[in-house]
Amino acid sequence: MTIEELNKIKAAKADIVKVRTIIAEEGEKLAKETGYRKQVLVCGGTGCQSSHSMDVLKALKDELAAKGIADEVLVVRTGCFGLCSLGPIVIVYPEGAFYAQATPEGIKRIVDEHLVNGEICKDLLYQETVHEDGSIISLYETNFYRKQKRIALRNCGVIDPEDIEEYIATDGYQALYKALTSMTPDEVVKEVLDSGIRGRGGAGFPTGRKWMFTKDAPGDIKYVACNADEGDPGAFMDRSILEGDPHAVIEAMTIASYAVGAHQGYVYVRAEYPVAVNRLQIALDQAREYGLLGKDILGTGHDFDIEIRLGAGAFVCGEETALLTSIEGNRGEPRPRPPFPAVKGLFGKPTLLNNVETYANIAQIIRKGAAWYSSMGTEKSKGTKVFALGGKITNVGLVEIPMGTTLREIIEEIGGGIPDGKAFKAAQTGGPSGGCIPAQHIDTPIDYESLAALGSMMGSGGLIVMDEDNCMVDVSKFYLNFTVDESCGKCTPCRVGTRKLLQLLEKITDGKGEMEDLEKIQDLATHMKSSSLCALGQSAPNPVLSTLQYFGDEYLAHIKDKKCPAGVCKNLLQYEIIADKCKGCTLCARNCPANAITGTVKNPHVIDTTKCIKCGVCMNNCKFGAIIKK
Repeated sequence: MTIEELNKIKAAKADIVKVRTIIAEEGEKLAKETGYRKQVLVCGGTGCQSSHSMDVLKALKDELAAKGIADEVLVVRTGCFGLCSLGPIVIVYPEGAFYAQATPEGIKRIVDEHLVNGEICKDLLYQETVHEDGSIISLYETNFYRKQKRIALRNCGVIDPEDIEEYIATDGYQALYKALTSMTPDEVVKEVLDSGIRGRGGAGFPTGRKWMFTKDAPGDIKYVACNADEGDPGAFMDRSILEGDPHAVIEAMTIASYAVGAHQGYVYVRAEYPVAVNRLQIALDQAREYGLLGKDILGTGHDFDIEIRLGAGAFVCGEETALLTSIEGNRGEPRPRPPFPAVKGLFGKPTLLNNVETYANIAQIIRKGAAWYSSMGTEKSKGTKVFALGGKITNVGLVEIPMGTTLREIIEEIGGGIPDGKAFKAAQTGGPSGGCIPAQHIDTPIDYESLAALGSMMGSGGLIVMDEDNCMVDVSKFYLNFTVDESCGKCTPCRVGTRKLLQLLEKITDGKGEMEDLEKIQDLATHMKSSSLCALGQSAPNPVLSTLQYFGDEYLAHIKDKKCPAGVCKNLLQYEIIADKCKGCTLCARNCPANAITGTVKNPHVIDTTKCIKCGVCMNNCKFGAIIKK
């Protein structure tokens, strides 16, 4: 393919895609010029697919055919829009009508009333897009999107990820052409270095320095690899990018190959991501067909190709040396560093390894320049960061915010606050390797340095919100359980240390904790952090240490008072029926699986604590608030 052919495709498709970003009169005019009266975008991300968005898509196509307007309406299956809690999502352009939690039945109304008769089904819309006067606004004007800045996610929810020409229409592969034809490898590396982008996979190492080290490493054979082994509980950033914009990663890896002198690349992605794997493979096949991968790319003489390697879901393979070992066909275990992969990596050769989100920024940096990118964010944390927002939050989903945005803005504005009027208690960032940020630090700006100062870390981008009902000792136990299971077992500090830490936490939540256990936890954590082979063991104590630092009173309550203040730890709970509130309806007794409740009709009941298994069924069934846990 030549640049002329690339630009011809861009020109042919540009207006079609542009309709999806322009609302009101200009959008209406542009829509008519494209030959499609309407465009309907249906989320095809894993989150919406789990909510049966493919049934919605089929119903839409069937209804359009039945009404005889299939040729007038362009149906596009996109990647993730971000507001996962509202899926399946359907958006109709040029109006920008945002239909939430769509169903096949609702689609019949949307086709009949909106697409045929021009009347928007306002009761089916995401209500934040509907003004009191009945007019609607773009989804990008809602609280969820208003403070976001989409770079890595710029095409997710906008283009068809299985159509390379739609990617080209959004300036796709222009950065590759620029790098190959008007920049030297040194200039490409300098642009990345000057942008200030840091690795989005966890540690935040400057990306440009990693590229420079790989380029400068001696050797004729070098490799470019992509870490798509996203293993943090609740994290789905990289998966969503691969599902919604796979060509962004392919283009970036090809740019990187030119910069460091590599001709072969690998994407290491977990097999549990079937949608991402399928779309990535389709994108690779298309890129080869269009001459954007393989031999003599864009007629410049540069050769580069990419293969997919499937991981079996081992969390430790997120560590760079374990990942490369797994690509080689060996058991995924970390190797001592140095030497680092940039010097001796895949098959013993210099290897550049970045994660999906890092690569997703590269084409924009090359196309728009380092100064453009470094103008966003903070002094030491440039650009944006993608977060998977989950837990006790109204707007569960995927967000991309400029570095420096405060935790309060993310939780209260973008996230829509805590459901049911509950109080915000803490946010876990960095997954099992990170820490908990307490409510008193809710105004902390999100950047690498600020999080590290609080005893947490950026990590790959999971952000789990907790409310007053969460027990922080139980939370730390949850993450320790995860790291115990995921430790590869190669080094003793991690293999034994994580299990010993977990045993101490279990002792505390079982009501058998002693004050000296807290000292044992601190000592064990210190040894693990200083002597574990890789970051998994070194960072495994972080959730425990951060909860000890900020929620030490909860540990003391478990140990001294033998009580769980949040009422979560079963062995420290006791259910009691308040006699003057009990109506004697017998509902609790009839539903108790342990037959631990006795009493007669219309008289107060009693719980036998020796039989009670503390399941909470009685409390859930009581209609009079007569049962409490203490």
